[in-house]
Amino acid sequence: MARGLKKHLKRLNAPKHWMLDKLGGAFAPKPSSGPHKSRECLPLILILRNRLKYALNYREVISILMQRHVLVLRYCN
Repeated sequence: MARGLKKHLKRLNAPKHWMLDKLGGAFAPKPSSGPHKSRECLPLILILRNRLKYALNYREVISILMQRHVLVLRYCN
């Protein structure tokens, strides 16, 4: 039995404005949108990995975020 929230969703169910290719894998990262709508947000994982090419996988993106190399709205995340 799984515990906690799922961290992924099927790639075909991801919003179209994320511009993911259909054949790039089975799953896409699930956004944690907070108080905003989940269909209007864009996960930092997609920005750092797919668009900026700073990391090759999810684990590298998490290590970049944990080292506080990313500044979002004047806050270190």
